Amino acid sequence: MTLITPLAPRPEKPALIDPFQRAITYLRVSVTDRCDFRCTYCMAEDMEFLPKRDLLTLEELDRLSSAFIERGVRRLRLTGGEPLMRKNILYLIRSLSRHLESGHLDELTLTTNGSQLQRFARDLAACGVKRLNVSLDTLDPDKFRHITRRGDLAGVLAGIDAALAAGIQLKLNAVALKNFNEGELPFMMRWAHERGMDMTVIETMPLGEIDEDRTDRYLPLNQVRRSLEERFTLRDIPYKTGGPARYVDVAETGGRLGFITPMTHNFCESCNRVRVTCTGTLYMCLGQEDAADLRGAMRGSEGDEALHRAIDEAISRKPKGHDFVIDRATKRPSVSRHMSVTGG
Repeated sequence: MTLITPLAPRPEKPALIDPFQRAITYLRVSVTDRCDFRCTYCMAEDMEFLPKRDLLTLEELDRLSSAFIERGVRRLRLTGGEPLMRKNILYLIRSLSRHLESGHLDELTLTTNGSQLQRFARDLAACGVKRLNVSLDTLDPDKFRHITRRGDLAGVLAGIDAALAAGIQLKLNAVALKNFNEGELPFMMRWAHERGMDMTVIETMPLGEIDEDRTDRYLPLNQVRRSLEERFTLRDIPYKTGGPARYVDVAETGGRLGFITPMTHNFCESCNRVRVTCTGTLYMCLGQEDAADLRGAMRGSEGDEALHRAIDEAISRKPKGHDFVIDRATKRPSVSRHMSVTGG
């Protein structure tokens, strides 16, 4: 494999500012649309994944990410699918870590389902990864296998233990699902806080065709919060990680709980994020279809001027926000692509 070398120094380029004067400082890059789970709210069981030839190479992923860092991105999150399933993913992470060492990047992190963490935790820590998000919707082995269609909870828990032992800070991400885990969320929160982990609960989003009616699973987080407040003392705090979660302190556990509410209270007013798919498509908003082709700009020229022009043009079209809807009259998803395509 060709060695990735640092980009040559160049004149400082202007920061990325969208039409609503929001600085783009957070980039989420999907490195693969493939996943070893088939979570029922995320994708269909018989998913057709992209041909490998359509994916950006590791060198292209590095080049693209570095271009955004050059424009002021300070946080870079690798996503999927399951990012740790991408072949030679550590090669990319080691290369991107040079931006941490130079001080041009504040954080390099991943969102993972935890299935591969036991194998990768120590290497991730050695690359400067200090924080991970682990998607986990239940601590019941049978329910876990049901919701993931194939996952092994014991392996995920072993991965969590390995990451904590390696000194990586973890946050659990749990999608709140009616008639599935709503009664388990208080226990999961206590379990996470006892281990020094934050936890965030997330409303399910209408992305891509799946095999069930989302209205049967949709659970508003204002309802979840009211239920938790019957048992816990929640205090709003200004803590932020760069993402859309709004956090509270939980007096009884001493831990933090975040709420991500794209449906009941969207978080668009402070959006500092854009997403790039594993094929090099830039989405300026998770909940909109408008996109820009960065792969073509990269492959059409050895230099990065065309890439920077494409990024500038795309950011100039970043919308103010999304308009997700989940109801019985709206059977089709608000956005046709699955979350695994855009990046979790």
